[in-house]
Amino acid sequence: MHIDFRHLRTIRAIHQAGGLARAADLLHITQSALSHQIKGLEDQAGVELFVRRTKPLRLSEAGMRLLRVAEEVLPKIEALEAEFEGLRRGSAGRMHIAIECHACFEWLFPVLERFRMSWPEVDIDIRPGLAFDALPALQAEEVDVVISSDPEALDGIDFRPLFDYEPVFVAAAGHPLAKKLFVEAEDLRDETLITYPVDRTRLDVFTELLTPARIEPRAVRQAELTAVILLLVASGRGVAVLPDWVLRESRSNSELITRPLTETGLTKRLYAAIRHDDGDKPYMAHLLRLAREIPVRMQRREPVAG
Repeated sequence: MHIDFRHLRTIRAIHQAGGLARAADLLHITQSALSHQIKGLEDQAGVELFVRRTKPLRLSEAGMRLLRVAEEVLPKIEALEAEFEGLRRGSAGRMHIAIECHACFEWLFPVLERFRMSWPEVDIDIRPGLAFDALPALQAEEVDVVISSDPEALDGIDFRPLFDYEPVFVAAAGHPLAKKLFVEAEDLRDETLITYPVDRTRLDVFTELLTPARIEPRAVRQAELTAVILLLVASGRGVAVLPDWVLRESRSNSELITRPLTETGLTKRLYAAIRHDDGDKPYMAHLLRLAREIPVRMQRREPVAG
């Protein structure tokens, strides 16, 4: 016995319409074609699917069993068709993001909140890229975007620049280094440095300042959350170096001071790595635009909602 989706739609339409004429209209076929289709299905099944000579037309026990299958299968098929249509229109898709920058959560959540309002059919997920090899996962289509400050030359991968940021020194207002106009690597030799719990190769204070100068701080303490890092710094438990976008509110905190690293300051650039073939997707273009605009507004302490 061969049953296809046409048969399932037919049995459902007849049940809903209560008669062949109305069901034929729902299916956009002639009543004769519908009757022929029913006869062919009953011949295959070897049982009658309808109780004849009843008004409205009533399903037999076998017909009810087929209807239950139709009501279970067809909504799933129709939902899948709607998803495929969304993909064809460019309004639906998947946006799985890997982050190689621990502090990026501070600006990424406002970006995704705005993005969600415009693209409700796009499935969003975030994976901490520090827990796995994010760029190979991007090439393997396991994720769709990698946020990184370390661009590489990879086949099929584009690194789109997002924005520049400044790693900034943060200390308690009464800290001796508050008297300096800027902070250098040597100044951190006797300090307890509070960082995110990631490898040193992912921390600007090491890659841009301490490691090139071959300076080791007295101690390193780790904290998962930016708010906890700032709390510890304000309490005099250590100092930190954080991206300027996470300090937009604390700059007005009288318990904290911020200073540039080195006399000229340090500047880093953040990138979104994407597959080359995804660059023209409308929702991808919108995400990249938001990821360029919102962090800059946060750096300027401008409102990001709306």
